[in-house]
Amino acid sequence: MEFDTIAAISTPMGEGAIAIVRLSGDEAISISDKLFRGVGGKRLAEVASHTIHYGHIIDPDTQQVAEEVMVSLMRGPKTFTKEDVIEINCHGGLVSVNRVLQLVLHAGARLAEPGEFTKRAFLNGRIDLSQAEAVIDLIRAKTDRAMNVALGQMEGRLSRLIRKLRQEILETLATIEVNIDYPEYDDVEEMTHSMLLEKAGYVLEEIRKLLQTSQQGKILREGLATVIVGRPNVGKSSLLNSLVQENKAIVTDIPGTTRDVIEEYVNVRGVPLRLLDTAGIRETEDIVEKIGVERSRQVLKEADLILLVLNYSEELSKEDRNIFRAAEGMDVIVIVNKTDLPQKLDLKEVKELAGSYKMVTTSLKEDRGVDELEEAIASLFFAGEIEAGDMTYVSNSRHIALLTQAKKSMEEAINGVHAGTPIDIIQIDLTRSWELLGEVIGDSVNETLIDQLFSQFCLGK
Repeated sequence: MEFDTIAAISTPMGEGAIAIVRLSGDEAISISDKLFRGVGGKRLAEVASHTIHYGHIIDPDTQQVAEEVMVSLMRGPKTFTKEDVIEINCHGGLVSVNRVLQLVLHAGARLAEPGEFTKRAFLNGRIDLSQAEAVIDLIRAKTDRAMNVALGQMEGRLSRLIRKLRQEILETLATIEVNIDYPEYDDVEEMTHSMLLEKAGYVLEEIRKLLQTSQQGKILREGLATVIVGRPNVGKSSLLNSLVQENKAIVTDIPGTTRDVIEEYVNVRGVPLRLLDTAGIRETEDIVEKIGVERSRQVLKEADLILLVLNYSEELSKEDRNIFRAAEGMDVIVIVNKTDLPQKLDLKEVKELAGSYKMVTTSLKEDRGVDELEEAIASLFFAGEIEAGDMTYVSNSRHIALLTQAKKSMEEAINGVHAGTPIDIIQIDLTRSWELLGEVIGDSVNETLIDQLFSQFCLGK
């Protein structure tokens, strides 16, 4: 497989100590040699692999020094892309790193597409598709737990299990094929219905175990969509600020201050929350506030978790009761706020409305009750179950969908065995399950999907 040589800035744009321009391809070293002048005069083509060299980038047209750099040289196939890779470490200013990139492009490299370095690692067999997808999960990880899951997938934990299951199915299919095509061979094991039931049952059970981790894995990957709801002026924005530990939302005593949905990510005891502070839900004639209230009702329907805030110093209102009804059947934590003020709220009625929901009392003004709330959120979804250990977690929506389909195919195969369906018909469901598992790791996947997946990556990765 042959590719041209690509280049991109692989560090975030902005001011910093160091910025890196990365090149990958057969001409990465020769292109860099056109620009780099190292101490001692040695060309990069003459130095050992996996070494770093101090020198300057020279503009070939003017022979002027463009930047002072350290250049790392790594020869394929012992690189991330399995190609020759050059990393030019320069000063981390916008002008300096862009100047180096433009000189590299002028010298013959092509600007890389988003995720093209990782795509080449996949196409060159360095990693499979599930490992490639774990790269972006690792970059986007917002908690230690999410990072541990991504690291496990990058190391091939999911890949190894999927390959093992595919091999089990493949051996079963091979035996069926030999039985059908060469029935006269006495030394070949006969695939009976009971044997097929045993093998299919094992694969099905392993797929079920993977899918059991999918809810937690998906939350770790994408964040728990958490909506803060309540009437105006009950302390929703104060709660957002307390969880984020920063004044993200404006807090006043004037009802209706929050007019739109405010979104912020926060790490609560290892659980990533996509926190949404909503406009207070009430009847209003204010056009702008009315739009905000409608948006609040909409995000309420799409939430994974609802933090329903009540005011300890006010009686339960019609709006409060309506919010309880709207949240029925969802994961809810009831927060009774403003306990520093005189009590007017009927806690007995609140408990009746809350039913099995967890309830926490807080005084956000005095910073009381936040720890108890964080513990309630963490225990509601994880209860300390996510550990780095040997457990394999599925967090990617594409993987979950494919595993669900593979599970269905295995179930249909097993149902066929129980119904006495001929083995050559059952073989169709087994083959389908084998193909679906192959799509998880990229052994059987179309080019359009590959392009779509890698387009989500940043430039330089």
